[in-house]
Amino acid sequence: MSSPDPQVRAARNQSTSSARPGARGPVVAVTGAASGVGALLTERLAASAEVRQVVAIDERRGECEAAQWQILDVRDPAIAEKLRGADVVVHLALDLDLETDAAARTAYNVRGTQTVLTAAAAAGVHRVVLCTSAMVYGALPDNELPLSEDAELRATAEATGVGDLLEIERLARRAPRAHPGLNVTVVRPAVLVGGVDTALTRYFESPRLLVVAGSRPAWQFCHVDDLCSALEYAVLEKADGELAVGCDGWLEQEEVEELSGIRRMELPSAVALGAAARLHRIGLTPSPAGDLAYTMYPWVVSGSRLHDAGWRPKHTNEEVLAELLEEVSGRHTVAGRRLGRKDATAAGAAGATVALLGAAAVVRRARKARRRL
Repeated sequence: MSSPDPQVRAARNQSTSSARPGARGPVVAVTGAASGVGALLTERLAASAEVRQVVAIDERRGECEAAQWQILDVRDPAIAEKLRGADVVVHLALDLDLETDAAARTAYNVRGTQTVLTAAAAAGVHRVVLCTSAMVYGALPDNELPLSEDAELRATAEATGVGDLLEIERLARRAPRAHPGLNVTVVRPAVLVGGVDTALTRYFESPRLLVVAGSRPAWQFCHVDDLCSALEYAVLEKADGELAVGCDGWLEQEEVEELSGIRRMELPSAVALGAAARLHRIGLTPSPAGDLAYTMYPWVVSGSRLHDAGWRPKHTNEEVLAELLEEVSGRHTVAGRRLGRKDATAAGAAGATVALLGAAAVVRRARKARRRL
C-alpha cells in the first residue's frame, strides 16, 4: 500500500493533535491504529471535516500526526480511561495472521473485543463499530446470490479466524443488552484486498487455481479503501446495524481465470479436502481445510444497507482482482504454504500437480516416521 502524497501528509502534520477549535462532529477512537486498515482509517478520519478529533490506540505509535495517540494493549482495562470523551470507537485491533498460533490469536481477538466493549460502555461511548468479515455467513452451495445482511450466519469455526469472528459477532449482539445505551455496528467486508495477507489472497499466488469438482465459486472483492469509506459511514451514523461491504456483483470462476491468465487444476472434493486437512494437521500448511469452502461456494453480499444510505464502492471486482494480482506477483504458494525462491522455481517448472504430489509424499513420510516411534 503506497503512502499518502507527501504534501498531503505535511498538511495533516501541521494540524494539532487536540480537537479542532469550534469543530463539530464526533470524537472517534480507533484501535489498531498504527498499521493496516486501522492506519488508513485513522488518516481518513483525521482529514475529515466531519470528525472533531481522532484518538489513535495501539501498542506502538503510528505515523498520523493529526491524531492523539494512546499507547497500550486493547486487553488492558485501563483503556476505559483512554476512551473517556470519545463518542465512537472503531475496534480494528484484530490478529488474523495465518502464521499466528490459533489459541493465542483467539485469546487476543476475543479478550480484546470484550475489553473494548466493556470499556466503551464504562467511558460513556455511545457507539462501537466492529469489523468482522462476510465469511461469517458461511460458504455454502445453497447460499443465495447475493446474500442480504439479515441472512443467517451459517459459518463454522473450521476456517482461519472465522471462529474468532463468530464470537465477536456474538459479543456484538450481546453488548447492547449488557450495556443499555451502547449501540454496536458490525461491518462485514468481502475478500479484502490491499496490503493484506489471507488464505484467500494466497489462493492467487498458486501456479494453478485449485477448483474442486462440482463446486460453483463466485468471487467478490472489497478494496481496503472502500472498507475505510464504509467504516466512515458507520462512524458518522449514516448507516448502522449489520453492514456488508464489497464491490458490486461478482465474478464467476471462469471470468477469474480469464482475467488472471492462471489456469485451473480441478480435483475431486474428497482428494482436495482430504489433502488440505492432512497437510494442515502435520503443520505443512497454515490453512485448515475449512478455508477451501470459501473458494468452492458463494458468499457474495448485496451491501444493500450501505447502498440505501448512499454509499457506493469506488472499485470494481475486475479492478481489485487486477490490483491483487499485481500485489502477489513474484510470490509462490502451494496449498496455502508460501514457498522459498528455490521451491518456487521448482513449482513454476513442474506445475502445481507435481507440487501437490510432492506434498502428498511428505505426508506419507511423516506417517512412516510416526509409526517408527
